[in-house]
Amino acid sequence: METGALETRLSSELREFELEAFLLQLEVNGLCVVPPEKTGVDSETITAIREQLLCEAEELVGCGFDLGTGPEAELTMNADDNVLARTTGDDGEPTQFLVQQLCARHRLFRDLAINPVALALIRHLIGRNATRFSSHNAFVKWQGEFGYGSNLGLHCDQLAVPRPWGRNALTANTNWCLTDYTLDGGALAYVPGSHRRMEPPRFPEAVELAVPVEAPAGSLIVFHGATWHGAFPRHTRGMRLSIANYFRHYMILPQDDIKNLFPRDLADDCSNPEVFKFLAGFADEFPYSQPTERIPRLTS
Repeated sequence: METGALETRLSSELREFELEAFLLQLEVNGLCVVPPEKTGVDSETITAIREQLLCEAEELVGCGFDLGTGPEAELTMNADDNVLARTTGDDGEPTQFLVQQLCARHRLFRDLAINPVALALIRHLIGRNATRFSSHNAFVKWQGEFGYGSNLGLHCDQLAVPRPWGRNALTANTNWCLTDYTLDGGALAYVPGSHRRMEPPRFPEAVELAVPVEAPAGSLIVFHGATWHGAFPRHTRGMRLSIANYFRHYMILPQDDIKNLFPRDLADDCSNPEVFKFLAGFADEFPYSQPTERIPRLTS
């Protein structure tokens, strides 16, 4: 069997980190799970990230959060905020929220956003020079029977891009598991191979085909922007914490206007400022915030 063509598509980083098996999972299933021992992020760092996230959550909400029991005060959210559930007419109170713009909050989050193992896989999906940040958010989730409702919130991230889609991902996502992912614990749900259908989820088929992504804390989940995914409700006490570092092709609109609004001095305070600045798109021509083209001058 000729392997030369395949080998030329593998970056030096994919080979260096021995990620070929995970790349195959991405190609076949549209999602892979990289175990903690392969990510280069040790358990002490995962613990520190988790603790920092809980501090950020407490500052936003006004109450503490306990990993074993959940919120330390009674919380409520408007059912109208459960956007993914509303699309199928379900009505239920969400039991999770996002901590957004993580990279502006702490260096721990900035270092995680440029993790070399995650970037090697993401760049393979989108394109090395075309990959940019879209957003950096965390999911803070606790016990609740409703979750996203009967459709499990199944969607694909590049849904807003007109079809037909091609083989290359226009967006791609990572989920860093800061706690164990289990079915009863509200794990990510996805449909294996759905990225190859190149269309949004079809219901009820998508729910019938969905499986949980179960993984220990410290694992890295990577998936294609066309992969159907959502989440199961959390039936057990305690919390599920994760960080979603979301990436895009540079021609796709970002979720967060990092290029124009991110504090640039913070980009120097991370493990690899050059990579962070490139992914932030600081040097990109578009979108511009002031005139950039030359204009003619009077000769006298």
